[in-house]
Amino acid sequence: MEESCGILKFLLSFVVLLCGGALVCAEMQNQTVYLDVDAGKPVRQIPSTLFGIFFEEINHAGAGGLWAELVNNRGFEAGGPNTPSNIDPWSNIGDTGSVLLVTDLSSCFERNKVALRMEVLCDSEGPNLCPAGGVGVYNPGYWGMNIVEGESYRVALWIRSTGSVNLSVAFTSKDGMQILAASTIIASSSEVQNWTKKEFILKAAATDHYARLSLTSSQKGIIWLDQVSAMPMNTFKGHGFRKELAEMLVNIKPRFIRFPGGCFVEGQYLRNAFRWRQSIGPWEERPGHFGDVWNYWTDDGLGYYEFLQLAEDLNALPIWVFNNGISHTDEVSTSTIEAFIQDILNGLEFARGPSNSTWGSVRATMGHPDPFNLKYVAIGNEDCGKQYYRGNYLKFYDAIKLFYPDIKIISNCDGSSQPLDHPADMYDYHIYTSANNIFSMTNKFDSTSRTGPKAFVSEYAVTGKDAGTGSLLAALGEAVFLIGLEQNSDVVEMASYAPLFVNTNDRRWNPDAIVFDSWQQYGTPSYWVQHLFKESSGATLLPITIQNAISGFVISAIKWSDSANGDKFIRVKAVNFGSSMLTLEISVTGLPGGVSLSGSKLRILTSKNVTDENSFDHPEKIVPKEVAIKNVGCDTSILVPLHSVIVLDMPVDPVLHSAI
Repeated sequence: MEESCGILKFLLSFVVLLCGGALVCAEMQNQTVYLDVDAGKPVRQIPSTLFGIFFEEINHAGAGGLWAELVNNRGFEAGGPNTPSNIDPWSNIGDTGSVLLVTDLSSCFERNKVALRMEVLCDSEGPNLCPAGGVGVYNPGYWGMNIVEGESYRVALWIRSTGSVNLSVAFTSKDGMQILAASTIIASSSEVQNWTKKEFILKAAATDHYARLSLTSSQKGIIWLDQVSAMPMNTFKGHGFRKELAEMLVNIKPRFIRFPGGCFVEGQYLRNAFRWRQSIGPWEERPGHFGDVWNYWTDDGLGYYEFLQLAEDLNALPIWVFNNGISHTDEVSTSTIEAFIQDILNGLEFARGPSNSTWGSVRATMGHPDPFNLKYVAIGNEDCGKQYYRGNYLKFYDAIKLFYPDIKIISNCDGSSQPLDHPADMYDYHIYTSANNIFSMTNKFDSTSRTGPKAFVSEYAVTGKDAGTGSLLAALGEAVFLIGLEQNSDVVEMASYAPLFVNTNDRRWNPDAIVFDSWQQYGTPSYWVQHLFKESSGATLLPITIQNAISGFVISAIKWSDSANGDKFIRVKAVNFGSSMLTLEISVTGLPGGVSLSGSKLRILTSKNVTDENSFDHPEKIVPKEVAIKNVGCDTSILVPLHSVIVLDMPVDPVLHSAI
């Protein structure tokens, strides 16, 4: 049996001196806070769904991010508020005397009629010789394609021509001078007189993190191209998600994923809102749409089906936010909302219906015969104040409950301060504010009614000057707020940070949890706070007593179990929001044999300056660092810093306390 102590007293002097990256401990006289954790009288079990993630297509989070498609505007359909379509960012290889690029409406796809017409004016012989390497068109992807030596990529495209074809398909370096991987399409006129799909694997012989895809020919003639795709073969669970980004999600153990927005769901105008039905089926047939809130085109390769698949792959519950006939500018009246309601019922059948149902069969055809575990929907996003919201909401609510009574429905109206005037299982609460303000909101839900719908804090973050592009200060304020949500987990059922992702080339919102470009990524301090709270969902909240409490110092205690082996731990989390070092003396009571002293682990999230941030040059400047706890006894000193989040895990003896 491991050594244990009936009343464990840790003297925690909170200071970290950063010397060459090492954590150095030093004895100091600091103000002392006394904490008693009563492990024998649990307060409640925290909801197993408490902490999750919220994905919105903003900052190129999906297109050019989590969705691993390398080609930007693969169908030449991309448009804007005043442009029906264009070929951006495709560009010509060769001058106008050797190649002409135009679009027409000749595609074989009914919902994607635009195709690229490439007329090669030069030839491999004669007076108008093509330059070495040929002429054509290239796509730079989303600020460069990450092509890695030894990795394989699946390239697919649709092609048509009035003559024979000799087309080179190659990944090249950013400047187009080096071929990284290549293949050639050689076809007779009879083979390509009608639209034909060509698909092959390219294996890279060299690396360029900012590569491009080139389609070139040295043979005079006209070639039509459409739906050009390039995907890495090595994606998360083989389902098309960029592996490194998806693994960062796994690392914070989300219990749910709210998708696909956000304002992305609403649209500035309804004509540009996300439509689930337009985002399913074969990727070539998806029309894509211009997201007019965040002002960029998405091909919708990351569609409704893929979101449901991602939730399943993450072992997280999907939460579908759907449009309820309301955008930022226009609304559908309650008297004419029926078509929208039927569309959502069809979407629920797609997710949950049997494989022989009308829409369940479409899901099965896409590769998922079993229903998805969709149990939560949100009717709209931030629409409570709109003219037709309540009327539309009630119609959606009644229809969904009639066919799917088990689905929990989330209202946009805030029920934290006063009761809702309509039925709901949960209500949205969004908060973006300064670090000081969010710190002061630790007790936000203390006075909320303990009956009625539960709160879903579906968007929270420190923003503005305090946050920069992801500061330690922002993370500290958020950590305090999350402790408050734990304490009020009888009325708060779920919470998620926002936004989740940002491509550093398209920062439309700051800060964000995960920053990336074409080939690298890092978590902001806010991401690492979520990592430190990932075991709270489903844990047991423990009562604590604090003596000599200090402003700016917030503490919580839980008991959690390691899902891998069943080991139990008492976890103390503390946030030192102030600028002074502290001493914390902890007593753990209520365990007949105490906690095990060996195997205790202390992790600290801090930095030299409260405005410090992570970056591509220093991606781990602010990450939780494990500090060795040596010679642990009933009285032990551990040094921990100001402006920090600390997590102390103490193992509970599995024999003595199996019933606790």
